[in-house]
Amino acid sequence: MTKVVLITGASRGIGRATARLLGARGWSVGVNYAHNEAAARETAAEVGRAGGHARVIPGDVADESAVIAMFDSLVHAFGRIDAVVNNAGIVAPSMQVADMDADRLRRVFDVNVLGAFLVAREAARRMAKDRGGDGGVIVNVSSAASRLGSPNEYVDYASSKGAVDTMTIGLAKELGPQGVRVNAVRPGLIDTEIHASGGRPDRAAVLGAQTPLGRAGSADEVAEAIVWLLSDAASYVNGALLDVSAGR
Repeated sequence: MTKVVLITGASRGIGRATARLLGARGWSVGVNYAHNEAAARETAAEVGRAGGHARVIPGDVADESAVIAMFDSLVHAFGRIDAVVNNAGIVAPSMQVADMDADRLRRVFDVNVLGAFLVAREAARRMAKDRGGDGGVIVNVSSAASRLGSPNEYVDYASSKGAVDTMTIGLAKELGPQGVRVNAVRPGLIDTEIHASGGRPDRAAVLGAQTPLGRAGSADEVAEAIVWLLSDAASYVNGALLDVSAGR
């Protein structure tokens, strides 16, 4: 039986690369997006070309009713849910904390913290064995920023990912007895569109050259780590924070 996964923020970057890789393994993929439907449909097409099945699912993770509807849509389409990649996240332009206004902070924390919690909560409700589920796997997409702090750039973003790390550890202990493994990947300087949204499209290339491996990483390299954590090959991995950051 094919496995079914919901990937939030799957219209670009790490989410799209993960969807494509799971498609190549025959998975059925819920391709969530918040704004760019055309990009999400292209992700779904890539899943299909790779050999999987896909359903495009709109919804802002910071909206509780939208998150519930995402899961309902996935189960309606494929009849079950086996895994969630909690990937949706945003960053705002580089600046010091002293210059950040409340609207910026609220939006970053609404998407990156509240949104991640709402997705994880709904996954727990659907997959935990004590709630009628069959078990499953959650992979949260955090960031190496959670341990580096991102001073003078995105301390708010780094802090939001620190919350994701803590949630991962706590939820792994809470859900492990109910057949649900919970882990996180912490990407480093990965060449995706998120850097442009922060005002520095060349950031990954410039800073990636300073890592021990001397380059930026690719979304496909992070996707390989996510897919491993989702797989039975990682069946004894729970509560892990897996750095994919070139040793930075």
